Amino acid sequence: MTKNNNFDFLRFLFALLVVVSHSYPLSGDNESSQWIYKITNGQLVLAQIGLSGFFIISGYFIFQSLERSNSILDYLKKRFLRLFPALAVVLILSIILIPFVYKGEVSFFKNIEVYTYLPYNLSLYGFQSSIKGVFDTNAYHSINGSLWTIRYEFTLYLVLALLFFLKTQKQLVRSILLASFAIFIMLYIFCLNRFGGSSLFGLKGIHILNLGTFFIGGSLLASLQFEKVKHKSIIFGISVLILLLSLYFNCYDFVKHIIFPIVIIALGFIPIPCIRTFGRFGDMSYRIYIYSFPIQQTLMYYFKMDTYSLLIYSVLLSIGFGYVSWHLIEKRALKIKRKFILNKNDKEKLGWDKIVNA
Repeated sequence: MTKNNNFDFLRFLFALLVVVSHSYPLSGDNESSQWIYKITNGQLVLAQIGLSGFFIISGYFIFQSLERSNSILDYLKKRFLRLFPALAVVLILSIILIPFVYKGEVSFFKNIEVYTYLPYNLSLYGFQSSIKGVFDTNAYHSINGSLWTIRYEFTLYLVLALLFFLKTQKQLVRSILLASFAIFIMLYIFCLNRFGGSSLFGLKGIHILNLGTFFIGGSLLASLQFEKVKHKSIIFGISVLILLLSLYFNCYDFVKHIIFPIVIIALGFIPIPCIRTFGRFGDMSYRIYIYSFPIQQTLMYYFKMDTYSLLIYSVLLSIGFGYVSWHLIEKRALKIKRKFILNKNDKEKLGWDKIVNA
């Protein structure tokens, strides 16, 4: 799979949708004020579109990454280098920021939450969103509320890894993914009230079923080699029509896991000039996503902005931080991945500059 597709732009767009969506509650407004919430009768907000798209694309390319991996260790190393360098940097920068915005009742160095913030969040499953005394006067107290999704994505990486031992049996893998996809959809539609509030290792049932189904949907399309399907434009058009009808008839929640993955993956492969080469600027989407929340919180702490001011400044700053982070940190981490994980045959077959950074 080469980089000659629209997915870099789509990931960038989805990251910005999350930033824009967060600007409402973080400025003291409500996400229901979004225009898309109003015209869809409360069925959609921008952050929901962004997260759903992220997990669909992730499911698609992570499955392909699993197929290319020579071992479970190779696969896990790639996943580690993809997530943790950027996560570690944003957490360290947050620790540096905290003393400048700290107004706790106890001194900074006596607050145990200051010392647990970095290790808990690096562990993923010990997610710590706030430190008492930090951003307490903001509408939201969380330092980086965006990080909650990373443990769900990493868990899906681990679960998908189980298919490594079956990857030579492609039909069996497709059957497993299809069965899992169907089961998750049925649980989401018929059992959400029963399991949605449950949690496992800190993972909430509603998010496992919702985001997990989108991820599996992307992986299923990858196993079916959707990139080789003809007439993608027609498939995209029909899928968008069904999606719009579902919104009009207020039944989007029942069909979104089936239709939205097709819409996103088909759109990713439709030839669109300029957008297809968007990746030449770097893959900033993950960086924008994890930097934006503390940037927005800091802006609100010092300047008490309204929604649209916060939106504009936080988008610009998040893109800037994402660009710098990509070129100074993650790009180098990916070079390590390519150097030590991809074997010689992979490099010769795929081309050094055409490997998907999944």
